[in-house]
Formats: sequence, structure tokens, C-alpha cells
Amino acid sequence: MLGYMNRLLHVDLSRMSFETCELDQDDARDYIGGSGLAAKILYDETDGGTDPLGPENVIIFMTGPYTGTRALSSSRHVVVAKSPLTGLFGEANSGGSWAEELKKSGFDGITVEGMASKPVYLWIHNGEVELRPAEHIWGKDTFTTDAIVKSETSRQAVVACIGPAGEKLIPFSVILNDGVHARTASRCGLGAVMGSKYLKAVAVAGDLDFPIYDPESLKRSIRGVAKEVVTRSVGLRLFGTAGGLVGSEARGGLPLKNWGYSGRWEEGAAKITGATILEAYKTDDYRCRRCMIRCGKNVRLPEGAGVGEEQAVPEYESLALLGSNCLIDDPVALIRANDLCNRYGLDTMTTGGVIAFGMEAFERGLISPQDTDGIDLCWGNAEALIQTIHKIGQQSGIGRLLGLGTRGAAAELGQNAEEFAIHVKGLEFPAHDPRAYNAGGVNLATSNIGASHQCGFSHAFERDLSAPEIGIPSPTDPFEIEGKGVLAAKSQNYMGMIDSLITCKFVMYGGIGISTMIEWYRQITGRAMDVDEFMKAGERIFNTKRIYNVDCGISRKDDTLPQRILTLPKSGDGHSPNLPHLGRMLHEYYQYRGWSEDGIPTREKLDDLGISGKECRQGSFR
Repeated sequence: MLGYMNRLLHVDLSRMSFETCELDQDDARDYIGGSGLAAKILYDETDGGTDPLGPENVIIFMTGPYTGTRALSSSRHVVVAKSPLTGLFGEANSGGSWAEELKKSGFDGITVEGMASKPVYLWIHNGEVELRPAEHIWGKDTFTTDAIVKSETSRQAVVACIGPAGEKLIPFSVILNDGVHARTASRCGLGAVMGSKYLKAVAVAGDLDFPIYDPESLKRSIRGVAKEVVTRSVGLRLFGTAGGLVGSEARGGLPLKNWGYSGRWEEGAAKITGATILEAYKTDDYRCRRCMIRCGKNVRLPEGAGVGEEQAVPEYESLALLGSNCLIDDPVALIRANDLCNRYGLDTMTTGGVIAFGMEAFERGLISPQDTDGIDLCWGNAEALIQTIHKIGQQSGIGRLLGLGTRGAAAELGQNAEEFAIHVKGLEFPAHDPRAYNAGGVNLATSNIGASHQCGFSHAFERDLSAPEIGIPSPTDPFEIEGKGVLAAKSQNYMGMIDSLITCKFVMYGGIGISTMIEWYRQITGRAMDVDEFMKAGERIFNTKRIYNVDCGISRKDDTLPQRILTLPKSGDGHSPNLPHLGRMLHEYYQYRGWSEDGIPTREKLDDLGISGKECRQGSFR
């Protein structure tokens, strides 16, 4: 197919060997690339019995047909493997420039299996592949690793690497790329999968080309929408994602005190929002390759702040989960905390979630000062946040418990700790409260990786976005119940395609919709597609991930939200006391998806989508 390199690199670290494989054309047609193609490979190569940290797990780095073209915000890649945090399908998505360099190095994607006997890194350049020793960088943080690997390969190289957290197999460790700009494949602990294989880094560079079907039409199309994209996304351009924090607090979407505080936090939100931080400390902007929005922001902190060099401003999710969720309103401390997570290679969302859980356990007396080595792990204590991140990254003291993640730490503590453990299927919440967005709640409950807003982005269709091509002519009332199961399913199918083509979801804020995405796909690949085919491909991708999880034991019992979210209403001035009526919405969701009431895709549905009849550990699909 045009638009692809039509080659995958397969690496077996147990044998220290690699081979080039042709891209399966049927798979490229049916699963597109990115998230979809990686899901198909994981489904084919592993199963419910695979050990996430064993040599048989496969970690997959995948680009899409948009990658390396003029398509906006298209230098993105996904990483997929069985997750050590959830034991389910694991996926993480990252921007920057790594994706385009991988594709132009000669490959659409990389699959890695096995386990090296000692640390190594991959160096891929214009079709040439080397496995190099990495013992000299094992133990070093991500920024140092990036600099050393670039010095040993090429100034053009872009490095994806793990830090000490991945080496120590912490189940919420990340894979960081683009150095100090810290673009991360952050969710599901896939850095630990790299660590289990002794794979420290993957460096890529290239200038190989590939044919596309109609480059001139693509160029004209991009020019035709560019001005509108810049104009409509001005908020992201000015303040980055951090600019949304005050608005989220006003809507009741901001996590507060481990999701247990239902009042207002206006002054705290104003202190740590993007506008406040940028006014005090901003130096310049940065962006992912092929992006016109420029949501990345750099700051320089004053001397004595504990961080010397220039820093990236934390994203909204990081400020909310490390900040408001722990009742911490010190922006300098949060920038330091974000920097530490990046250097250790820790997911800021899970780190913030599990530390908030730890603060509540400390308040309830389930964790004692002796357990924390004297750290006063109380709400609002910024220095305790910093010290605890060090403990987690170094796996010492209280860090060994919290380093299990919220579900694991709650199981270890017992004593009803699960009552305030905020996660879905083992993955901690993003910073979007389901009590403020009913469809967002359905999405979090049914997302294939656990509590991921990115899986469906459903909350955005209850607040800002529309998709008239699929029956969402305007943002819907977030507190309605009827239709929200359907909205969640449609948006999940839609996002599956965005993550497979692959582009950034922020292009939707710039006015780019399904019809434009389909046209770019045709101009790149030569393959025509209508809206129904687009959505059916997204449905196929979502169902492939779901049946993988069914093989891991997932069913309706797991499609739920924490009791705190289902029973504790918001009470702040201007906040709705809405509680998501999950039972009714799930019934609608399952009916629309063609699944059984147990949440299992039917054989008829899988046949309609052309998904192979793989047996699962729960028995045949009904």
C-alpha cells in the first residue's frame, strides 16, 4: 500500500537477532496502522496467559500511514504490549519527532520479543539495524540516557528510552522520547516491559522516502485548513493543556483530595493553572513535528528552586493529579515533581493517583510515619510529594508499597483500602471526573486499557466537540443519561481510527473532522473510504482489543467505576450533584456494540467485523 514503508522490524533479544518482515497488506487495510495494527499483532502473538514481564511478551512500536507525510500533527507513535500494571491489553501514545524518524529509517514499526542477557539498545538508521551494549547507561535517568545515546549514534537521532523506574520493573514506568521535551508513552507501565527485556533505548534516524498517492492534493488540503486550525486552537497555543485547569475546576471535572473532596478549590486551581505558571516563568514554546498548535511550553525556575535548567511545563493531567488531587497548590513544587517523574521514567498520572491514595491511607492510619521513614504524607505537603516520588523511583521505604500502583497497594494494605482506591481495571484515573461527564464515565469504565480518557475522548463531546458525520451535531448535555452509551461507543471507535492513522486528537479542536481525515488517508494511500467504513474499522480495532481482554478474564464485572465516584456527589457551588447511572448506560452501550449483557462480543459481531474466531480462556465467544 502507498503511504507505508511496507516493512516491519522484528527483534528477538533472546537470540540477539533481527529480521525484516513485509507488512501484511490485509492487516494494513483492516487495521490501518498505529494502535490498530499493533493490537492485531499483540492479539496474534500473545494471549491471556502471557506473563507481561516474561520473554514471551511482545512490545510493539508502531507508526501509521499519516506518519512522515504533511498530515497535521502526525509525528506520533503508539507502544503496545501486555501491561504489567493491569495484566490486560496495554497501550501508550506519544508525540514528538521519534515516529517520523522511525518511519524514515525504513520501518513502519518494530516488534521486540525475548530477553537479552545484559542491557542493550537498538540503533536504526536508513534500514541498518544494530544492537549495541547499554551497560554503561543502565541506571541513568532518561535525559542523561538520551544525551549519551545521541552522542554515540547521530545528532539527528531521536531516542526513546526508559529510566531507573523501567529498569526496576515499576509497573507504571514510561518510555520517554525527545529528551528534555519529555514526550512520553506513559500509560500501562510499558517501560517495565522494556526493562524486563534489558532494552534500555531505541534510537532512530533516517531520510528514506516512500511514495504517496496524491501529494499535491494533500499539500493543498493542508494549506486550506492550516489558518483555521491555528485560529481555533489558540487556547492550546497560548497556554498548552495546563490552561484548562481553572475551567475544569469550575465544571467539577478536577480531581480533588483523591477524588473525595466535593467542594470548590478555586484559589488552588488559579495558583497552578497554565496562565499563572507561564506568566511567572515562561521562556519559549516547542511543538511536536508536523504540528501547528505548539502546545509545549518551557519555563525556567528561579535559583534555589531545586531544578536548574529549563523545564517543560507539566501537562494538565500532571498538574491535576500531582497537584489538586493531593491538594498541592505550589507550582514550583509541581514542576519539580513532573521533572522527577520524567527523569525516573514514571507515569505522572499514576504517580499522582497512588500518592493521593497514600495520603488518604496516611490520614486514616493505615500507613504510619514509621512506614514513610518520617515523611509527613499529609494533604497539601509539597515536600512530601517530592520525597515520595524519590522513594518510588528508588524503590525504597514507602516507595516499595506505592510502587505497586493503587490497586496493588490497596491489596497489600487490606483493611478496606480498596474503598478509596481510584482505578478501573488497575489503571488510575485521568483528571476528568465522570461525575461531570456521563459519557466520559462510560468510556472510563469500558476502555480497553483501564481508566483512559484518550481511549474515547467522550468527555470532549460533552463539552467542546462535535462530529456531525456520526450523529453528534453539537456537544451534548453532560448530565443526560439516554444516548450516552451510544456516544461513548461511537467516540471510542472514532478515537481508535485517530490513534491508528495516526494523528493528535487536538486537531479536532482545530476543526479537523472525519471527512478531512478520510480525504487525507485517500490522498496518502490511494484507498477510498467512506464514513461508515471509517467507523467500522474503528469498531474492528476496539473489538480486537476487547476480545484480547476477554481472554484475560474481563467481562461486565470489570466495566465499573469506583464506589466513591458512583455514590459521592459533588456539592460545590455551581457543581451538579450528578452521579453517573452506569447500569442504564452500560446496557445501552452493550446493545449498541452487539455484545452480550456480560460484556462479551458475540460471535455474530466478530464475524461481521472479520475478526478471526480465536478461542479464549473463558471459552468460545457467544
